[in-house]
Amino acid sequence: MWKLGRAPGIKTHKREQYERVKKLMWIKCESCGKLVYYKDYKTNLYICPKCKHAFSMTPKQRFDLLFDNNNWDRIELPVASDDPLNFCDRIPYKERLEEARTDTGRPDALGAANGKVGGIPVTIAALNPEFILGSMGRSVGDGIIASIEHAIEKKQPYIMVTASSGARMQENILSLMQMARTTAAVNKLHAAKIPYIVILTDPTFGGVTASFAMLGDIHIAEKGARIGFAGRRVIEQNMREKLPSNFQTAEYMYDHGMVDIVSSRNELKATLEKILDVLTKKPIKEVAAINATTPKASSPATKSKSKSQISGAYEKVLLARNENRPHFLDYIATLVSDWTPLAGDRLFGEDPAMQGGIGYFRGIPSVIIGQEKGRDIATRQKYRFGMPTPEGYRKAQRLMRLAEKFELPLISLFDTSGAFAGREGEERGQSQAVAASIETGLLIATPFVAVNVGEGGSGGAIAIATGDRVLMMENAIYSVIAPESCATILWRDNKFKAEAAEAMKLTARDLASVGAIDEIIKEPSKGAHSDWQTTMEMVANAVVKNVKELQEIPVVELPQRRAEKFFAMTRDVEIHQPEVETEE
Repeated sequence: MWKLGRAPGIKTHKREQYERVKKLMWIKCESCGKLVYYKDYKTNLYICPKCKHAFSMTPKQRFDLLFDNNNWDRIELPVASDDPLNFCDRIPYKERLEEARTDTGRPDALGAANGKVGGIPVTIAALNPEFILGSMGRSVGDGIIASIEHAIEKKQPYIMVTASSGARMQENILSLMQMARTTAAVNKLHAAKIPYIVILTDPTFGGVTASFAMLGDIHIAEKGARIGFAGRRVIEQNMREKLPSNFQTAEYMYDHGMVDIVSSRNELKATLEKILDVLTKKPIKEVAAINATTPKASSPATKSKSKSQISGAYEKVLLARNENRPHFLDYIATLVSDWTPLAGDRLFGEDPAMQGGIGYFRGIPSVIIGQEKGRDIATRQKYRFGMPTPEGYRKAQRLMRLAEKFELPLISLFDTSGAFAGREGEERGQSQAVAASIETGLLIATPFVAVNVGEGGSGGAIAIATGDRVLMMENAIYSVIAPESCATILWRDNKFKAEAAEAMKLTARDLASVGAIDEIIKEPSKGAHSDWQTTMEMVANAVVKNVKELQEIPVVELPQRRAEKFFAMTRDVEIHQPEVETEE
């Protein structure tokens, strides 16, 4: 098979013949086997126009793709001494190095450059899969360390583009030590609060994924890229089982929580630009006017019930659950610009019930999290009716820490009947995930505004609601258990749900009276579901006001103030139970 660069199976003495063939301007796609005209191949960003297979790219090609106007300056990197172990397999390691240098014109597998992405100065480092399969030896390790230190000195974001078979076998233990050395360099990058974005391309394996490649603030995987620790063939041989066809692909890694974004090659630059704008707090030129259209209800209004059937508090319960009420993604679509959703808990999976990402909330660069319930049968099943699993809460914790690192306001729009109650959740530590989310929310040193936009159900809600300011919409509810469940347990009959709702003091006014929330956001007279435009404006105004007030406070003071606020909550509270009217 032919492909750009060194072709597997072509002996050294046939190199000149192969180069002559390549100059005929035809490339054979290693995926579909079709011949591709070289000009079309290059114009199409080195992607086969027939089957869409993405060929590997050299560092220079990556720099041309990502930097503005192909304008960049190469950073000279250190090169370690050759072959300290005097390694020899079929041929000496020194000869392999010499051949790779002749083929690529570069001293080793890593290249680095300075330039601008979307007008923002950045440092980009890229591995070259044509240099001994992009493997990591001492020179690569030294180059990563040097380029990271350069980015820290320049105080500019660092982007790593990976394409590697892993640690370089010919350097054995010296290569293995690069996993620790590069991780130490990444730690310095994080300590300096420099954005670190990793672009995972095909292939990325072994000691590279098990070190610097999986430690980014944000992970972007190129569509179709193979990513993993051990190779597919090794796993199949060891386990004696056939793996799924999509195993270790970018899409598979997304589903299993390891990457934030799967991007096609032609969208990489635009995606990077949006991310960098927010993480570097680039001022937005203009905040678009709020423009929301109230959708028609998907089902007819329910018939009114008699006073004996429903109470004032339970009316709020029904309003909070109204299927036409705006949900998390509706607020994002209306109030947030340059939204980039981020995914995965980096441990097990991606939970769509817990949404999160970065963008400009009415012009303020922010991290935004919240539960999404869905609106029709398909989306409700997809989002699990807004009930997150442990993966969702661990994703929320990761995004909380991201907000803290870059001192971006954290905005939580919570709306859930509770954390997912199922076997899978218990097996993967639901209680620990909720507890750790509460803990993280209380500790982060950045402004944190939480808004109850619908249902605040038990620990599933408070897990992302420990804000400096906790706001609650007028018709939202907040309680330790659903009133129906409370009635079943205490009254031993679900029909007493209205009485339970009244007794539980779960409305916004009730919570304000006992100091459990800081502010009530008014809704249109018929409820948020009836007028999205007014609802969005009220939520936006309240959130922006509170965020700006919190930004006036030194961030180092916020965790202690937040803790004191919750310490004081519920002290010396007297709850007066309402008189219950009984029918004669």
